[in-house]
Amino acid sequence: MNFLRGVMGGPSAGPQPSGADTIQKLCDRVASSTLLDDRRDAVRALKSLSKKYRLEVGIQAMEHLIHVLQTDRSDSEIIGYALDTLYNVISNDLEEEEQEENSAKQVDDLGSQFTEIFIKQQENVTLLLTLVEEFDFHVRWPGVKLLTSLLKQQGPQVQQIILVSPMGVSRLMDLLADSREVIRNDGVLLLQQLTKSNAAIQKIVAFENAFERLLDIITEEGNSDGGIVVEDCLLLLQNLLKNNNSNQNFFKEGSYIQRMKPWFEVGDDNCGWSAQKVTNLHLMLQLVRVLVSPTNPPGATSSCQKAMFHCGLLQQLCTILMATGVPADILTETINTVSEVIRGCQTNQDYFASVNAPSNPPRPAIVVLLMSMVNERQPFVLRCAVLYCFQCFLYKNQKGQGEIVSTLLPSTIDATGNSVSAGQLLCGGLFSTDSLSNWCAAVALAHALQENATLKEQLLRVQLATSIGNPPVSLLQQCTNILSQGSKVQTRVGLLMLLCTWLSNCSIAVTHFLHNPANVPFLTGQIAENLGEEEQLVQGLCALLLGISIYYNDNSLENYRKEKLKQLIEKRIGRENFIEKLGFISKHELYSRAAQKPQPSFSSPDHMMFDHEFTKLVKELEGVISKAIYKSSEEDKKEEEVKKTLEQHDNIVTHYKKVIREQDQELEELKQRVSTLTSQNEQLQATVTQQVSQIQQHKDQYNLLKVQLGKDTQHHNSHGDTFQMNGIQTEEVSKLKEELEEWKSKHELLQGQLKEKDSVIEKLNSSQLEMGTTEQSSQTSKFGGLEHNNELQKELEMLRSQIQLQSAEISKLQMENQKLQLMNTTADPMLGDSGATAATSSELEGRLEQEIKELKSEVKALSEEKESLKQHLDSSSSTVAILQDEKSKLQREVAESKKEQDDLLVLLADQDQKISALKIKLKDLGVPVEDEDDTESGDQGDEDEDGDEEEQD
Repeated sequence: MNFLRGVMGGPSAGPQPSGADTIQKLCDRVASSTLLDDRRDAVRALKSLSKKYRLEVGIQAMEHLIHVLQTDRSDSEIIGYALDTLYNVISNDLEEEEQEENSAKQVDDLGSQFTEIFIKQQENVTLLLTLVEEFDFHVRWPGVKLLTSLLKQQGPQVQQIILVSPMGVSRLMDLLADSREVIRNDGVLLLQQLTKSNAAIQKIVAFENAFERLLDIITEEGNSDGGIVVEDCLLLLQNLLKNNNSNQNFFKEGSYIQRMKPWFEVGDDNCGWSAQKVTNLHLMLQLVRVLVSPTNPPGATSSCQKAMFHCGLLQQLCTILMATGVPADILTETINTVSEVIRGCQTNQDYFASVNAPSNPPRPAIVVLLMSMVNERQPFVLRCAVLYCFQCFLYKNQKGQGEIVSTLLPSTIDATGNSVSAGQLLCGGLFSTDSLSNWCAAVALAHALQENATLKEQLLRVQLATSIGNPPVSLLQQCTNILSQGSKVQTRVGLLMLLCTWLSNCSIAVTHFLHNPANVPFLTGQIAENLGEEEQLVQGLCALLLGISIYYNDNSLENYRKEKLKQLIEKRIGRENFIEKLGFISKHELYSRAAQKPQPSFSSPDHMMFDHEFTKLVKELEGVISKAIYKSSEEDKKEEEVKKTLEQHDNIVTHYKKVIREQDQELEELKQRVSTLTSQNEQLQATVTQQVSQIQQHKDQYNLLKVQLGKDTQHHNSHGDTFQMNGIQTEEVSKLKEELEEWKSKHELLQGQLKEKDSVIEKLNSSQLEMGTTEQSSQTSKFGGLEHNNELQKELEMLRSQIQLQSAEISKLQMENQKLQLMNTTADPMLGDSGATAATSSELEGRLEQEIKELKSEVKALSEEKESLKQHLDSSSSTVAILQDEKSKLQREVAESKKEQDDLLVLLADQDQKISALKIKLKDLGVPVEDEDDTESGDQGDEDEDGDEEEQD
């Protein structure tokens, strides 16, 4: 009780009730009061006390408040007060003043303890989820805040309860669609807490269309120019995508990467960036990196990289990279983002190589970045980012490696010196006085040689002019010279990593290194000495370099054969001591840090010692070198023999591969030739078949002509003429028959159409007669319709007469046809009369042609008249429809007027009854009442008198 008194501000003077007593009374009112107003007032009072007396309200009132949430669901006001009170009790987000007042006496982690009490009954969380579904602002908003606070205090437990509750996550997703921005924004914060470190919930939220809604909110708020809402949405997107391959794939397939491009559209005026814009853009860049992180599956990363190139996102990032006025931290993060977008993707790496900085003259972006890397005045994080970008550009990019190394070779160096190349910048950084520049340049050059034996051999040709008057020195020799001069540890570590990478898997480079007589004594001297902890790392790297010189030695130098170098180690260092010094590398703390991820991230420049790719090389060679040191000469000989046989085998295999590749190319060419020849053959066969068929046709025609000529020689010319005329007549007769059949069918069709039109006109007449008896208002329109129908009937009569004329002509043609048939039958015995038959046939042909022309013209006229009849019928049908509509309207108006009259009659009857009843009552009361008949008679008398006076006047 003393503790409670202290929390409430010390003992009060007099018998005033303490805060605990007041809270107890309020809890009793909430529990026992039957009136809703009393309970509401009590909960409101508890809310006002909950911030100051958090512990007391939490202990005494939590159970009652939960009961209110369960029972008083109908009253939104009391529910809102109860939720606010619970939020004040559970949340640790107190104001600074209150924290100062209660800091000495507050129980540690009260929010977590109260949260545990609240979620012990899972029904409480389910009840809270149902309350969050309510649309009422006073219920939904405090419910969202309370659920967010519960997730902050006991995240995994509350996540599990929401996950197993039916449609739990889906209910919360509706908050993003709320039109009230306060609830929507707090809903984003709630989903942030809900999706932390829970892949199952992340998948459900993603498939509930979260990406679409969040990207819409970001666009509505102004992308990177938006406020803190954009920041919250980006943090939620990071939760959904980070380390979740399923959601990343869904994001890519949903074409949401394309919607990220407008985020990075930065204008030319980049001065005066707000802190919020910097934060937003930083999170946007991190979101891009989440999709292309080296820790993701290679296939997913590659597909996202391609999508970013095709939608123009990479181009937009390169624009920011080369822009002026961009804040340093945004520029650094942009470099890191571009690095991971191009890492291992040949298309993106080629594009990045083509990017030029907007300078005069234009310089490649790689050169500009390398200038920043070797400049000691640039920030440390920016130099690390540029190194990472250069490493990612060269990762699995032999073309890029060759371009970088070619800038160092004598044949490609610009003699004028106007432009600075990447190779010159790397050499300048390698031999500068800044140890960090030495280390960065050495590591960058090592990445240019990574897994590329050809370039390692070409780099041996590089010659450097150290001073005026002295002969040039090879790059390899200059590196060993700097090592022997005893420079800083960071510089020596960088150079040793470069030499180890250069000599590994390259026997020619090992031979060049051993050719300098000072190198091996220097290495053995460094390894044999007992130096401090700082120098142990250098000793380990020297041991690794000496081991590489032994393992990849081809025994071309007599004084530095494998066996002699092993004996030297045995005498000067000792095998055990050598292996121990070699183990210093992998046991170093900085080595284990560098081995974790590809990006070089160091807390300070002093910790910048190891490169990620170099740690892989150490892991690969450490065991191999240890075995090589303990091998005898016989085992070395056997191993060399095995290597030689393997090399021979490899050479044979490569030779056969080359032969097979050439044969495959020849086969492809032969297949193409065969395909072209087959197509040509098919075309030629088709032409041959066509020509054969044409020849056959010509042969048939030739045979027919021969037969006809033979018949012509047997008969007289006159007979041939008559037969030809008869043949022409028979053909014409058959044509006339067909035309007659056609005219008959057309005649029947016209008669059917006339019958249909007659029936339609009769219907129109009957309907118009019926409509004429209904109302007088439509008479004019009806008379017009009747006149129109009379005209139609006249036109029909004319058509009938024309059809009768046509039928008469058709009968004439039939008679003539019969005559022609008789003439054909009598043509055989009358072969001698060729002149007469010719005359009659010519006359018949002339008459037939004239009659056919007349029939065609008549048919054309009939078709035109038919079209005009159709138009008249359509117009008459439209007038009939209009008349029918007017008739129906008038009928409805008449019915309505009749109904109104009936209603008025009923009202008049009621009024008469009431007036008569009132008159009876007045008479009973003794009031003189005049009857209507009397008043009417009196009125009539007055009118008569007035009339007489007028007559007299």
